[in-house]
Amino acid sequence: MRNVYFNHDGSVDDLVSLLLLLQMPDVHLTGVGVIGADAYLEPAVSASRKVIDRFSHGATLNVAASNSRGVHPFPKEWRMDAFSLDALPILNESGTINTPIASKPAHLDLIDKVQATAGKTTLVMTGPLTDLARALETDPSIADKIDRLYWMGGTLDNRGNVAEPEQDGTVEWNAYWDPQAVKTVWDSPLTIQMVGLESTHQVPLTPAVRQHWATLRQHPALDFIGQGYALVPPLEHFETNSTYFLWDVLTTVASDTPSLVTTKTVTTDVLTTGPGQGRTFEVADGRPITLVTTVDHDGFFRRIDELAQLAD
Repeated sequence: MRNVYFNHDGSVDDLVSLLLLLQMPDVHLTGVGVIGADAYLEPAVSASRKVIDRFSHGATLNVAASNSRGVHPFPKEWRMDAFSLDALPILNESGTINTPIASKPAHLDLIDKVQATAGKTTLVMTGPLTDLARALETDPSIADKIDRLYWMGGTLDNRGNVAEPEQDGTVEWNAYWDPQAVKTVWDSPLTIQMVGLESTHQVPLTPAVRQHWATLRQHPALDFIGQGYALVPPLEHFETNSTYFLWDVLTTVASDTPSLVTTKTVTTDVLTTGPGQGRTFEVADGRPITLVTTVDHDGFFRRIDELAQLAD
C-alpha cells in the first residue's frame, strides 16, 4: 500500500484525479490540499469535500485549503468552472458535507501528514508547486520522508500554454503561476517525475471520448466524469490555448500505472526572471528529473474506465 498526498488546484481534471485516487486499490490517500490557482478556492475546496463524501468508500480524510498566492493568476474565465463543479447534482444529493476542512493551511497540512505517516509518502501534485515549496522552506526534513513527486507542469519543447502579456510563449501555466516555487522544488533533493505539456497532447478531450463516457453513465463515477468535462471545450477543429487535454489525470494515472507511459531522464533547470519566467528547460549541468515522453493512449483511457467503475 502506497501512501499518497494529493495537492491540486480545483479544476475538472483535478477533481477527476481525486476521484480516481480514491479508487486505486494500492493507494492510502493520507491527505488532500487545494490551492486556488486554476479555480477559485472556496468552490474547489467544497467540491473536493463532496467528491470524498460521494466516492471515498468511507475513508476518513480532511481537505486543507491553501493560503498561497500566485505571482501570475490564472484567467478568471478558467477559474469559474469550480462553481459549476461544486453545484453538480451528483455531488449534492445528500444536501450535507461530511468531510471536514483541515485546521491548518495546505502547506502546513502537508508537513503534518508526511511527518505523521509511517514510511514514505508519494506526492501527486496537479497544480502549482507553491505549497510544496513553502513546506520545504518551513521543514526541509520532510524531503527525507517523500518517496517522489509526480507533477503536472512545465514543458521542455518551448511551446507553452500561457497567452499573456509580457511572456514569451514558452511557459506552462502551473509553472508560470509561481516560477520561484518551481525553482525551490528543483533545488531540493526530491525525486521528480514531470508530466509536461508535450506528453499530455497525446490525450486530448475529443468528441469521441465524451461519447464513450456518455455510453457508460450508468456508472456514477463515469457520469460525474462526463458531466464535469462537459464544462470545458473539446479539441475539435483546431487547438487553442483553452483546448482541454487530460493533463492532471495523466499525471495521476501514471503515478499508479507506470506501464502506461514511457519516460526518460533529462537534466533541467527553471527560469525565474524575464519574459520566460517559469520556463523549464534542458541544460547539461541541470538537475535530473524523469520526463514522461509517450503515452499508451488506449490503455490510459481503459484504466480510467476501470478505476471509475470501482466506485460503483
